[in-house]
Amino acid sequence: MGDYYYHAGGRLSPGGSVPDLTPTAPTIPLPTVTHTPPEFEHITDFGHRTLWVLFVLMLISTITFIGLSWRVAIPKRLFFQTTTYVTLISTFTYYALATGGGWSYHHVWVTNEHKHDIPDTHKVVLRQIFWAKFIDWLLTTPLILFNLGALAGLSGSNILNTIVAATAMNFTGLFAVYSHGRKTTWGWYAMAWIAFLTVGWHLVVNARATAQRRGGQLLYNPIALYTVVVWTGYLVILGVSDISRGISPNETVIAYAVLDILAKPALGFWLVLGHDKSSSTQVNVDGVWTEGFGHREGLLRVGERDADA
Repeated sequence: MGDYYYHAGGRLSPGGSVPDLTPTAPTIPLPTVTHTPPEFEHITDFGHRTLWVLFVLMLISTITFIGLSWRVAIPKRLFFQTTTYVTLISTFTYYALATGGGWSYHHVWVTNEHKHDIPDTHKVVLRQIFWAKFIDWLLTTPLILFNLGALAGLSGSNILNTIVAATAMNFTGLFAVYSHGRKTTWGWYAMAWIAFLTVGWHLVVNARATAQRRGGQLLYNPIALYTVVVWTGYLVILGVSDISRGISPNETVIAYAVLDILAKPALGFWLVLGHDKSSSTQVNVDGVWTEGFGHREGLLRVGERDADA
């Protein structure tokens, strides 16, 4: 045996005897601090496959809308083109999500209250938030509302008011998801509902009356009501998923997937096919839209005065 040999935390003396490790004073236990590891809430393989399915469906819808737009004259392509843009943007969004982009973890501090004088416990939850969805809605919502406003014959001023209200709805919904504190979060969420009610009023009351005067109520009224119902579903899912964490990220992805199919491809086909068959809601755009700025009705003059001046 060597001169020194370590064994069970002690060291043998040069002679090989084991030193006395008996404590000479009572030991005092040291307090230990343990930290609960953060809890992660994210999608699984099932949710990931759902994102790929939505990408394929949006891509097929976009190609179909492009094919349908080629069948009509340019002055009648307005609804076809804007509807194509809606599904095209969603195609890009779902490809980004399916390939692992467009999301981040949101830090949530959760307090569990206990009874019988037991101290409250706390934990950190990191929830996966798909912020790319909000960018999608910020871009596609104005296009959808423009379609509905043009279908009803709504004035440009009212269409702009509706689009601004929808933009406010999307922004406040995003702030509600990423804010901290229950009061702040639910305050932003309440603002989102107020903005949505403004959108709903324009679609169901204001634009409905305009469509009635133009004789296009048979097509517009069910489409407008359908849109309001589907968009209500978005706000409900937002409240029970990323805000209150009542459903899992997988269930959130599935719920938004169903709503996106209803709000984009389904609504788009209903709009373009119904508009194509209804003479009272035809929207023909001539002049600059069809012939360009060289057309006599849309000639762009720079630095010239009128002949009568």
